[in-house]
This record gives sequence, C-alpha cells and structure tokens, in this order.
Amino acid sequence: MTTGPWAGRIAATAATVTALTALTALAAPAQAATASETTVTTVTAATTKVDYATWQKDCQAVMDQALPYLKERIAAARPGEKQAIVFDIDNTALETDFGFSYPQPANKPVLNVAQYAQEHGVSLFFVTARPGIIYLPTEYNLEHDGYTVSGLYVRGLFDLFKDVAAYKTAQRVDIENKGYDIIANIGNSATDLSGGHADKTFKLPDYNGQLS
Repeated sequence: MTTGPWAGRIAATAATVTALTALTALAAPAQAATASETTVTTVTAATTKVDYATWQKDCQAVMDQALPYLKERIAAARPGEKQAIVFDIDNTALETDFGFSYPQPANKPVLNVAQYAQEHGVSLFFVTARPGIIYLPTEYNLEHDGYTVSGLYVRGLFDLFKDVAAYKTAQRVDIENKGYDIIANIGNSATDLSGGHADKTFKLPDYNGQLS
C-alpha cells in the first residue's frame, strides 16, 4: 500500500488514468508509418480483441529480436557515448488494455529488455500521448514496476489535438539534443515509430488498432 505524500494524489487520480488515456487516444488520429529504419513486426490475424496470452507471446517474439541487437549495440558503445532507448507507454511499457488496476502492470517482455538496458548504462525515456495532468501518476507507475525513468514526455494542453507522430518525433529530437544516441525506439503504433531519430525501431502488435 502506498503511504506518505503520494497516497492522496495517487488515490485521487487512479480512477481517471484509464479514462484520460482513452480520451487522449480519441484525440490522436492514426498516422501511416514513414520511418526508413528497420522495423520488426509480429502480425497476428484477429477479428475480435486479442487475448492476453496471444498478446504476450507476440510481444515476446518482438523482444526476442530486440534483445540480441541491444546487447550487441551496447557492447559496441563508443567511449563517452550516451545511449538511450525510447519507449511508448500504453500497451508497450505498461499493460494498459489488460491491466485493470493502478498501478498498471508492466508489459513483462518489454520490462525485461528495459531492465537489461538500464543495468548496462542505457538511459530510458518514455514518450507518450498521455496528457500532462497524469504525469506524476504515470511516472510513479513506471518506477513502481521497475523502470528507471531518465525522462518522461507527456502532452501539454496545447499538444492534445496536434499530430501525434510529429509530437513524438519532436520529443526524440529533444532527447538527441541532450546528447543521447537513441539506439532503439519501441512502440506498438506507427505514430510511435515514424519520423526517424532512432537507430532502429521495434514494433509491438496492435492488431490493426485494436490496442491503444
């Protein structure tokens, strides 16, 4: 049970996290992928909402390809190079459509890769279309689940109805401007991955938009 100064704020916002995330998704039109980077994709045919076991299996298949790449890339880091990975949050870092509680559970295949990276000196950045009003509960949720958050980017009031792909690309540019080499960008939507500014992209399944 969470106690101390977090308790009141978390209790007050927990019930709104899922609803606000859904509203954010409605405000964000889907964009076609235009990235030139290599994207690893697992596709599962589905006409109804995918079950949890299938989703986890498909996520694991993508992370099974991401981890060897990251091990090699981390081992080859240049002296003084600041390596970073950028993650989407909903149905990427967290089990948003399956974790009906707060804090939401981590997406375990992604968490395992993230923890390997952070244990080897890679900084983790999270770029989400979630609104800024739930910045603190989101940050707490990520850290509670085992992610080390080097930076969390959320949308401000005037960003809510802007193009999501362009917004997320701009945040990656900002991370690069801080001196980081983004060695991987991991998300489940084309809007998470298009626009460049990452050495390689890895796409988790969204089953033709069934998952946010």
